[in-house]
Amino acid sequence: TARNTLQFRLKMRCKRNKKAPADATNPDKLYTNSKVYTRNIEWEPLGDQKDWLPGGVRFTEENILVNLLRPGQELDIVLHAVKGIGSDHAKFSPVATASYRLMPEIQLLQPVTGELAEKLKTCFSPGVIEIEDGQAVVKCARKDTCSREVLRHSDLADKVKLLKIRDHFIFSIESTGALDPLDLMREAIKILKTKCHIYRKELDVLTT
Repeated sequence: TARNTLQFRLKMRCKRNKKAPADATNPDKLYTNSKVYTRNIEWEPLGDQKDWLPGGVRFTEENILVNLLRPGQELDIVLHAVKGIGSDHAKFSPVATASYRLMPEIQLLQPVTGELAEKLKTCFSPGVIEIEDGQAVVKCARKDTCSREVLRHSDLADKVKLLKIRDHFIFSIESTGALDPLDLMREAIKILKTKCHIYRKELDVLTT
């Protein structure tokens, strides 16, 4: 329907350029319409879409190469962009990669100074351990990749304790581009809250 579908048309035909120089070898000069770009895909409003989409619909990037044509070849395609959600099919999901990990916690059990402090610093990702007044300090445990490299060194293993904060989660969300990652997180929280309300109602029914 017009409420959940956008229709586009792509109609192009490649021809020889009669005005091309006799010694031309570049396809861009030999042919016309030999390259098909996203800007060549035109929106065809359905129903009253022109009223509630007055600005029209177009691709965010207009110079993406779609296809290459040669004389005699033609494209005549009707395309439909259908609105959906990730639970219907993965192609509708705006999330590319999503993951989480627990917040690392690094405890220095005793002072680490001098060359040993420098060695300790190299055992972690940049920015995790810094040297202040000749002594190693934990600057930003969040940057730690949990490689546990420090435990391989006998002169450092007993000076450091590696833990994870069990109630501190670090989420990483990568978007396909349709929505901002922060918006994805907010929408996910809304869905989670909605599901929690549903389950609470069901539990109330069971207990009455």
